[in-house]
Amino acid sequence: MSWFRQTYTARIFAIPNGEARSRTVGARLKVEGVSPGVPDLCVPAWSLWIEMKRANGGVVSAVQADWHAYLESVGHTVIIGHGLADAQKKMQEWLLSRSHYGTKKKKEG
Repeated sequence: MSWFRQTYTARIFAIPNGEARSRTVGARLKVEGVSPGVPDLCVPAWSLWIEMKRANGGVVSAVQADWHAYLESVGHTVIIGHGLADAQKKMQEWLLSRSHYGTKKKKEG
């Protein structure tokens, strides 16, 4: 998150779906609209979603794949990053292919 915010002017936010929680908290969050499988990060201005996985052994679940397919069907992009370096690389490659998205870097100083 800090790398993205230091590099780009677009806003990014996290979706806190992945942590272990009690049944009571899980039930409350479900009522509030939390949906299992939603990618971990979102950049609304770019219609970009980022699913973060461990560098080694991270696997996309069936419910995550369903969300990815849905998001792509409505014109969004989903990137699966296996570790930070992989996510950064895939995001930068995606941005280079879509220069019209306003990826202007923040000025230093």
